[in-house]
Amino acid sequence: MADGALLRTLNGHSSAVISVAFSPDGASLASGSNDDSIKLWRVADGALLRTLTGHTSDVEFVAFSPDGLSLASGSYDDSIKLWRVAGGVPV
Repeated sequence: MADGALLRTLNGHSSAVISVAFSPDGASLASGSNDDSIKLWRVADGALLRTLTGHTSDVEFVAFSPDGLSLASGSYDDSIKLWRVAGGVPV
């Protein structure tokens, strides 16, 4: 981070990415998009781990729980969803 060099580009969403959050251990990254989905990425190599679907409108916010086991997402579909990170399913 000291030199500001690009480490990698993560591609996979079909619309604008609105929110990103690192897991507490820094090993994963969550991204929320206007394509109504959340994607979980492995930071070390940029691999897509899974795609979380269930919102019916833009995902505007994503945030990991302090223990990194859950993810919260907020959407313009007027809902907040809680997900199990390991399985990618709603809690």
